[in-house]
Amino acid sequence: MTKQPGRVPAAESDDPSADAASPSSRPLPAPGAAILALLALGWLTAMLWSTREATTSAAAGVTAISLSAFALPGVISAALVAGAAVALAAGNLLSRRYGDWATLRFAGAIGGGMLVGLGAALAINLTYFDTSTTNVIAGTTAAAAIIGGAVAGARSAPAVGAVVTAALGTLIFVVAFSNARDPLFDLFGAGDSQESVVNAAKWVSRTESLVAGLLAGLLAFGYLTWARRRALRHDPAAPALRWPAYLLAGAGPGLLLLLAEMIIRIGGRSLLDLASALSEADAVAQTSLGTSRVDNGIWVLFVGALTALIAFGRTLGPAHTDDEPDDSPEPVTDRIDPEDDEASPAETFGAFDADPAKADPSR
Repeated sequence: MTKQPGRVPAAESDDPSADAASPSSRPLPAPGAAILALLALGWLTAMLWSTREATTSAAAGVTAISLSAFALPGVISAALVAGAAVALAAGNLLSRRYGDWATLRFAGAIGGGMLVGLGAALAINLTYFDTSTTNVIAGTTAAAAIIGGAVAGARSAPAVGAVVTAALGTLIFVVAFSNARDPLFDLFGAGDSQESVVNAAKWVSRTESLVAGLLAGLLAFGYLTWARRRALRHDPAAPALRWPAYLLAGAGPGLLLLLAEMIIRIGGRSLLDLASALSEADAVAQTSLGTSRVDNGIWVLFVGALTALIAFGRTLGPAHTDDEPDDSPEPVTDRIDPEDDEASPAETFGAFDADPAKADPSR
């Protein structure tokens, strides 16, 4: 059988570095998409509920505006991940029923994101107080969910599932990490001076971003490994994802955080401007938080990508193909020196010194 150079058929090797699908192969589904959708919707509900409780318990007016601005990034990030998770589940369902049709899959992904966005916007308008910020939060949340659905319309469903899993785990970790901020401030030398507090805050933020990136990379790698093993159990000839998929999956949570920041600065610009106009301290706080979110997204992007790529590289072994030379030593043929073809002097004189009677019977 003829093989292309540098490629190993997936049916003949379980090596994760084997090439991905050929044009005729069917793309792999994203396992556990329904569970991911439920978890992401639950996290979005929790974020919406906590934001509502914070704004309704505060005094009406400037305090509600400030708290809404502080809570907006968490809601937008949750809506972005929830839209992608529900769209991924919808895409799997459509592929299972109607086959792998790229246009239908993308339309289903957009529809799933729209359902999440409309549901979240309706819940915000019905449960939040009718203020000038309510419509801003509702509209930005709906836009984030739809954009998340569009992201989930990509052809590589396992990679999207890995991004959603890692992003959801990262968001949960960031909220849980808030309980460790005070001990870390003391550990990094936060004292009575403003300079020591600022320096400690930088190190706390870097520690949070570094650990979040490591967690994102490991979750992405773990999901793709599980998806590969699950696919092999159902079909031993299932195509394997190569290193770009692991790189993208590890960097995905950071990309989603940066995308959420873009949505916040575009869709929630009016809310951020209102919060910044309250006082000089609020303006400094909003600017500082925006810069911190961007830095956190960049850290998570690079650390997550590097972690997933290193974890994938440790699973690789030496590749063997038919086009590679055999490791066994080649047989050495006897080589004759051209000088060996010439008769030696002894042989030459021996020919002349031969018995004439034997040399010529007629003599």
